[in-house]
Amino acid sequence: MQKEQVKPNFEFVALMASLMSIVALTIDAILPAIADIGIAIHSLDPIKNQLLVTMIFLGLGVGQLFFGPLSDSLGRKPIVYFGFIIFSIASVICLIAPNLEIMLVGRVLQGVGLSAPRTISISIIRDTYKGDYMAKIMSFVTAFFILVPIVAPAIGKSIMHILGWQGIFYIQLFFALVVGVWFWKRQEETLKPAFKVPFSFAVFIKGTKEIFKYKETVSCTIISGLITGSFLVYLSTAQHVFEELYGLKESFPYVFAGLAFSVGVSTLMNGTLVLRFGMRNLSFLALAVFTSLALGYSLLFWNSADPNLTVLLIFMSLLFLCLGFIWGNMRSIAMEPIGHIAGIGAAITGFVSTILSIPISIFVGSFVEDSVWALFAGLGVCGLISVLLFIAFKTRPLFAKNHAFIN
Repeated sequence: MQKEQVKPNFEFVALMASLMSIVALTIDAILPAIADIGIAIHSLDPIKNQLLVTMIFLGLGVGQLFFGPLSDSLGRKPIVYFGFIIFSIASVICLIAPNLEIMLVGRVLQGVGLSAPRTISISIIRDTYKGDYMAKIMSFVTAFFILVPIVAPAIGKSIMHILGWQGIFYIQLFFALVVGVWFWKRQEETLKPAFKVPFSFAVFIKGTKEIFKYKETVSCTIISGLITGSFLVYLSTAQHVFEELYGLKESFPYVFAGLAFSVGVSTLMNGTLVLRFGMRNLSFLALAVFTSLALGYSLLFWNSADPNLTVLLIFMSLLFLCLGFIWGNMRSIAMEPIGHIAGIGAAITGFVSTILSIPISIFVGSFVEDSVWALFAGLGVCGLISVLLFIAFKTRPLFAKNHAFIN
């Protein structure tokens, strides 16, 4: 109980945010450099080069499945160190890769390595604080985490102008080293010996069987995968769309930042509105608007040229505003019935939703070559399936007057 009375300090918040933010920096900083990287590794197909973004999520999905349970057995700090070592090796592989295939191996391994600090930072916060203090820290960390994708492409482009695309990977390595040393020097182990749990593969089987008892958890996990997959289509094609199709090579980082800001605004708004309207009501409404916007665009510009930039950005900004009300709420709804197996439950549901998102991204992204229409059609189909799943597997009424079920 004494831990609850210790007020969070700025250094702890900044350290936890830094552990999580390396992921966003590694994904988003290379976006302006994808075309240059493709030339350097003799891969000139923009569709194939999208995998440089997509495949890191494969590593993140697989890594979190194992690092969470392993940290319950070995402690938090050793797993973070192990993750940084994998990330460093993977970054070197990316730097010396002679072709796309080898670089994709490096990107997958980068994701595996980064899944450790990303997952363990949340565990450390949960170990150290409870109640209002924990919620306060997570809010600060999330706010900082949202800022990184906004500035990462601009940082990446600036570095590329000075050091070439390789400089982006060198900066990532340097940042990981600084954060790793900071973590080693200033963060104590938070998992007490009495709470260590022996690692066993049987825990995955038991956890999966338990999860499938709750249809709302399963449906919301699938919805998370569908929506994340549709967003990955945008993330992996953004450089091609804005630089190649719309000719915004110099201003791409700023356009990307503006759209990322939309997600950040709605994420922060969700933290306030969810207490008033309930996470199910907000997420369903956001899903319905998201689907309507994407399908509406698909119908408006069926068999026609891409609209001007202003129209495109209006549609995308509104879509991304919806995302902030979907992601966190879907994860919370999925986790609500399985609080008794929260650790392994979070690992399995996170793994399933991430792995589901990758083939969606690759398939839909393969059609985004000469037009952005396929991007919106993919968003619309994923959104429509999500709405139908949400309605079909609901276990509690929407728009109930009594919001007691929210908590």
